[in-house]
Amino acid sequence: MQRITISIDDDLLETIDRLTERRGYTSRSEALRDIVREAVTREQAASDDDTPCIAALTYVFEHDTRDLARRLTETQHEHHDLSVASLHVHVDHHDCLEVAILRGPVNTVRRFADGVVTQRGVRFGNLQIIPIRQGHGPGGHGHSHGPGGHSHG
Repeated sequence: MQRITISIDDDLLETIDRLTERRGYTSRSEALRDIVREAVTREQAASDDDTPCIAALTYVFEHDTRDLARRLTETQHEHHDLSVASLHVHVDHHDCLEVAILRGPVNTVRRFADGVVTQRGVRFGNLQIIPIRQGHGPGGHGHSHGPGGHSHG
């Protein structure tokens, strides 16, 4: 591990200290490492290429919008190869929340998500992309999930 020195203005340092305390980091270094990792992941996910990823697509839609639920279901079936799991929650009398866990190339996942969240009646949409290192995809990451856990390798 390398040790570096940085100059930072007082206001930004106060923000980092508040974040460090709120999230429970034991040091500024831990907080800054996570901030940098998050920025690197975000930068990798911003690429629109065929990098493998896992993603969470969350969206809220008005279930009363004509044919919307049917269109959303059809879109998911047309892209069944991307779908890992989904969750549907009735928020209130008008809105539903869905969370879709997706796996595939970044560009394909992003196109699918855009096709969902741009539907008339979808009021909110967010795509969180997490790039996957090569060899860490389905069946390829070979780690155990702790004592008594299952192995993928």
